[in-house]
Amino acid sequence: MVLTKRIIPCLDLKDGRVVKGTHFVGLRDAGDPVELARRYNEQGADEVVFLDIAASKERRGTIIDAIQRAAGELSIPLTVGGGIRTTGDMQHILGAGADKVSINSSAVQDPDLISQGAGRFGTRCIVVAVDVRRNYSMGPERTPIGLADGRECWYEVVTHGGSRATGLDAVAWARDVEERGAGEILLTSMEADGTKEGFDIPITAAVAGAVAIPVIASGGVGTLEHFYEGFTEGKADACLAASVFHYCEFTVRQVKEYLAGRGIPVRL
Repeated sequence: MVLTKRIIPCLDLKDGRVVKGTHFVGLRDAGDPVELARRYNEQGADEVVFLDIAASKERRGTIIDAIQRAAGELSIPLTVGGGIRTTGDMQHILGAGADKVSINSSAVQDPDLISQGAGRFGTRCIVVAVDVRRNYSMGPERTPIGLADGRECWYEVVTHGGSRATGLDAVAWARDVEERGAGEILLTSMEADGTKEGFDIPITAAVAGAVAIPVIASGGVGTLEHFYEGFTEGKADACLAASVFHYCEFTVRQVKEYLAGRGIPVRL
């Protein structure tokens, strides 16, 4: 059986509104999360992701009200991340109507949280979001990745909305989170985020090749071709996008019809 590739709109939430920026900064308003989620559900999205992007930095919980309202409108899975630091937080999010939780900064700070969550709620409920940035200071225990311009770098995991470097090698961390019970990896490159120049293919392909769990490519979509490249060159299992959907440059249906026309198996 051929598994269909997923298209996932991502809604970055701040103060109860959807926002979008470039390289995680310069945020502008993009609408009401529940209205947008309903739109994407109608367009045939495979899932929707809510990320409360300021929650970890500002040390506050995810917005439960938006989850409850959206869950009542959706017939597709809802993943929620931001400010989730304990299995109790996971219970709160899942109890509000989310199907999966996404953990990022908290997983780096306490990797046991991954296995605790997987043990309590099942691996399919646990998504580990991995935000990365290129680092050109090569050294031992770094996974060298070649770039299109001929240079070589490794990718460093960053947390707290990209504001904090961790020293963790992204490929090694991806393997670790899989071993600990993560069901999926949501991979975002800070180099690509918001640029509309395409996914960061080198790190997407490297992580997808290193783990057996699904990898969701995130950051940088600007054209229909970029989705195709994410699946074919990046080897991603799903492609996530935000601004091209929020500002109605493409509908989910348009993306899927384009992909189907190019031989990518999608659910229409």
